[in-house]
Formats: sequence, C-alpha cells, structure tokens
Amino acid sequence: MVFNKNTLSKIALGSVQFGVDYGINSLNGKLDTRDVKDILEYAYSQNIDLLDTAPSYEKSENILGDADIQNFKVVTKTRVFSNPLIGTYEVNLIKKDFFNSLKNLKKESVYGVLVHNADDLMKPGGQKIFEQLVALKQDKKIEKIGVSVYDNNQLKLVITNFDIDLVQLPYNIFDRRMVDNGMLLLLQTRGIEVHARSVFLQGLLLMTEQNRPSKFKDWNALWRIWHEWLNDNKITALEATIRHAIFTPEISKVLVGVDSLVQLKEIISASDGFLPNIPKELNSDDINLLNPSNWGKL
Repeated sequence: MVFNKNTLSKIALGSVQFGVDYGINSLNGKLDTRDVKDILEYAYSQNIDLLDTAPSYEKSENILGDADIQNFKVVTKTRVFSNPLIGTYEVNLIKKDFFNSLKNLKKESVYGVLVHNADDLMKPGGQKIFEQLVALKQDKKIEKIGVSVYDNNQLKLVITNFDIDLVQLPYNIFDRRMVDNGMLLLLQTRGIEVHARSVFLQGLLLMTEQNRPSKFKDWNALWRIWHEWLNDNKITALEATIRHAIFTPEISKVLVGVDSLVQLKEIISASDGFLPNIPKELNSDDINLLNPSNWGKL
C-alpha cells in the first residue's frame, strides 16, 4: 500500500507532550506555547485537524486554548476514579471537569469525550457516567462519546453494555491483538470510530539497538527480527510504524505525539511511501512489552 492525500488526514495530534515531559524517547520535554502554536499551524496546513488531550495532561488544555484551536476538532477525557463505585458526587465531577475543559480550551463544544479508564463504566453506578455524557451530547456540547481501553476484554465489556461512538486503543506494528481477534473489524461493522495510540510504543520502536534500555533485552529475538526486516527493506523504523498504522483500514485516526516541529515534519514525510510485507514473526502479545505501564517492573 502507498501513501495518498487521504491517508495523511488520518494523522491526529496528541497533546500530552504539550503539558508533560512524556515518553521513553523524549528529547525536549514539554513545550512552550510558541512551539505549540508553530506545530499546530503546520499540522493544520497539512490537513491534520484533530487534537487529543485530557485535563490530566497538566497544562495541555490551557496551552491549546491559548494557541487558538478553533479550526481543530478536539477529543478530551474524563478523570479516573479510584473509588469502587460511582455516585452523584463522581457524576458532578464529570460535568464540572468537562465545562472546565471547555473554558481552558476556549471551545463551545468538543468532538469527543473519552472515559479515560473504561473500567469506571463497569463499576456499580458506572451507567451514571455514560448518562451524564449522553446529556452533554444531547445539549450539543459533545459530538461523540467514547472510551480509552487497554485490552480486548475491557473493550468487549464496554461495547456489550454501552452504545459508544468512539474508542481509543493501543495499536502498533508489534501489537496486532485487536486485528487477530477480529475486534477492529467488529468496531468498523458497528460504525464505531477507532483512534489508535501508542503506534511508536512511546518511542521504544524508534530506538536504535544501542540506545534501547537494557531492561528490554528479554525481547532480543524480536528486536533482531525487527532490525533485520528494516535493513533488508531499506525502510526506517519511523516509516514502518507510521505507515503500518495509517494503512490499517479500520483505523480512523492515528495519534502521534511530538516534542518539536521538526519531529512532526519527519512523521509527515515518513508517512509518504510503500509498506513492505510484514513478517508474521514480527508481533508479540506480551503485555509486559506492549503496555508501558508495566515497564517500571522490568
């Protein structure tokens, strides 16, 4: 498959780096407002029109609001609740947080709101979260209601119990779980929009063999296949990872995070080209590798 103008429009811009020093491969840390404005102006000029953010990304929403994002669609998220059940207090917080997000973003409405931890919906009273979001949708403050998920079991529970419009899920060239189990096809059949995150695995897939932390040595056999395939096909890790995600037909948007304008230009440039056949050995279902929240235990 080869790049065309429509595939580039599948790129969406994650904003976690705008407010937080994020990612194993981050070089510049969080950005200042002028850098963010430059990135957004260039992104829009390249047909990138969706931004992903969250109140938990520290000052990200404020920085976006100050940068004037009226031309962009925005997806934001709910807070994560630690308590075991959802009541009136939690639902009121959802509403309060949402209107605070609108204020910070300087928007009258947003494209989507994701329940940041899908497990919150499955708690006793979790239906009340969904009902609050439906009310905001009916008030035309939200276009799409969705969830952020980490695995197939979590997603199956959600789509069985809730009529969602949008899902954000992990997906990359090593992580084909949602393809192999048929979930991506099912979501497409149901008309549920899919946004893919972690396409670079927080930058781990872009690292050289020399720069990759030693704690990932348990997957040396996989890394060997990866680098041999890249070398044999004369393709860079960035080109392979971004093209793989963009060319997956069931995916509507591919979230990328950048910490400089140069980095965004590199991603856009890397999107243009051919994707060689990917060997079946180039995949893993090991959550210790695929879920960055587990890396601290390595």
